[in-house]
Amino acid sequence: MKIAYLTAGAAGMFCGSCMHDNSLVKALRAIGADCILQSMYTPIRTDEPSMTTDRVFFGGVHIYLLQMMPSFRWVPGPIRRLLDQPAFLSWATRGVASTNASTLADLTISMLRGTHGKQRDEVQRLVSWLRDDVQPDAVIFSNLLIGGCIPTIRQQVPRAKIVVVLQGDDTFIEHLPPKPRAIVIAELVKVAAQCDRFIVNTEFYAEKMGKMLEIPASKIHVSPLSIDPTPFLGVAADADADAPDHAAADVTIGYLARIAPEKGFQHLVSAFIELARRPGCETVRLRAAGWLGQQHLVFKQAQEARLAEAGLADRYEYIGSPDLPGKAAFLREIDLLCVPTDHDEPKGLFLLEAMASGVPVVQPAAGAYPELIRWTGGGLLVDAAPSDAVAMATGLETLVRDAPLRRVLGDAGRVAVTTRGTTAVQAQQVLQLLRAIEVR
Repeated sequence: MKIAYLTAGAAGMFCGSCMHDNSLVKALRAIGADCILQSMYTPIRTDEPSMTTDRVFFGGVHIYLLQMMPSFRWVPGPIRRLLDQPAFLSWATRGVASTNASTLADLTISMLRGTHGKQRDEVQRLVSWLRDDVQPDAVIFSNLLIGGCIPTIRQQVPRAKIVVVLQGDDTFIEHLPPKPRAIVIAELVKVAAQCDRFIVNTEFYAEKMGKMLEIPASKIHVSPLSIDPTPFLGVAADADADAPDHAAADVTIGYLARIAPEKGFQHLVSAFIELARRPGCETVRLRAAGWLGQQHLVFKQAQEARLAEAGLADRYEYIGSPDLPGKAAFLREIDLLCVPTDHDEPKGLFLLEAMASGVPVVQPAAGAYPELIRWTGGGLLVDAAPSDAVAMATGLETLVRDAPLRRVLGDAGRVAVTTRGTTAVQAQQVLQLLRAIEVR
């Protein structure tokens, strides 16, 4: 089966969706699928070798200029193509957040309108490439927001089955101002009607997005989130060594995600300050790792100022945005993980990475977390808002004080992820789904 997998780059930022798409394509190729991973907007940034082609469609700078200056479409194609070069896009978008929804509303609406939008020439360029060069049996989109070209693909590549992975579309939509949000949802409903199937990672997200986008339940396929656990197996082996379990005083709590308000770093800081006041927790430490954009530098500094004011600066460390070996090393050095996101997280890739490493997790009981922790058994849920510092601290304290429970949960999570939560397993599921779809 020949598959074109279209994934949206995130402007130089480590993006969980990009990394998952990259890993899944690698697994699809390993079982014989002829799968092309194609970047949209910007090159993707992953912590393992990229599977993408050496081109970018809908280059972020290019489509922005078409939106702001419609006459730009009359600039000769070879000149405009220079703006789509991966090296240029990586340079031009470094340190920039690509998902500032409130400033991208008009561009989003135009993109969703496909050949009726200001980027119509770019829609046709992508569709012509699919029709003439790739000739795919299936086209997979990493989210529906990049799917404005789907009606044109349906017309010009009629044999292609069209599948969309829904993973975070709602977060972008919910940050739009009310009027453009309603327009975007209406356009998404139209595009969704042209798709054959949708893949989601949890029943929670299937229900939420099905309702929002008027998608029949029969079109939605739930496939649990997956990772390639190979880089973390050495970490898990270390966890099985005969080293003694850490006492509460020696425990290190970890945070592994973007340093940003929506990922809840501020809530973990609040919970850690609360926890540090409790008897027996006077030397518990906090280590954080994750991508930091310039727009969140002041936010990070504010959280570190709070830690310093509480007298905890010497018990906190930020190690930056690690590569894959660095991530594995980071997980080797923590005892539990907590990323109390402020929104209903649809995925939680960082949790699977921790569990594959034998590290238990503590998460608020919201979004995808209850289902993820239920099927892995790799952590504890806190039945409170992530901003409830007392409740989150109590959840953390449970594992901080109970080394045997940390080991039991860590072992359960590791077994579940390495046997049932791998991209190799999900790749088989995706191929089965594609084969079951009848061509319209």
